[in-house]
Formats: sequence, structure tokens, C-alpha cells
Amino acid sequence: MDFDQLLFRFFGTADLEALSPDALVAGTTRLRLQFALEKDEEQRFGLWCLMYMLGAAPEVDEAFTSEDDREAAREFADSVDAEMDEAE
Repeated sequence: MDFDQLLFRFFGTADLEALSPDALVAGTTRLRLQFALEKDEEQRFGLWCLMYMLGAAPEVDEAFTSEDDREAAREFADSVDAEMDEAE
């Protein structure tokens, strides 16, 4: 999954800072709906990662049935959090 393509797909722009609060909520709602409907595990993982970065991801144990996917999601979350801590 290409990050910019995902942003365009759900938010209509790659510049999230330019979005109004309502547009951000609408895009996040579309993203959550697609995540709930998605059957492909790799696609679900990519969608979950985007939701995590936006602060809108469901808990790992609720999002994934596979323990491998759960562990990968936890590792992703830890790496994003570590990057955010370094940026501060």
C-alpha cells in the first residue's frame, strides 16, 4: 500500500494539515469502514497502520485474529511511538 494513495483515497489529499476538522473526521470514518470490510490481511494491516498514525486504530487484540499480525502491529506501534519521542 502506498501511503500517499491511501491518504488520497480516504481524505482526498496527501496534506492532512490542510483538512478541516469535519473532513478529517469524514476521512477517518471512511477508513474505519474500509478496515471493517477488508478481508485481505495485508490490506487490513496497512489500513490499521494508517489509523494508528492518525490516533484512530482499534486495539491490536480487537483488530487482528492472527498472533503474528498482532505482534507485527505492536512492533509497528512501538517504532512509530519511538520516532515521535525522538522528534520531540
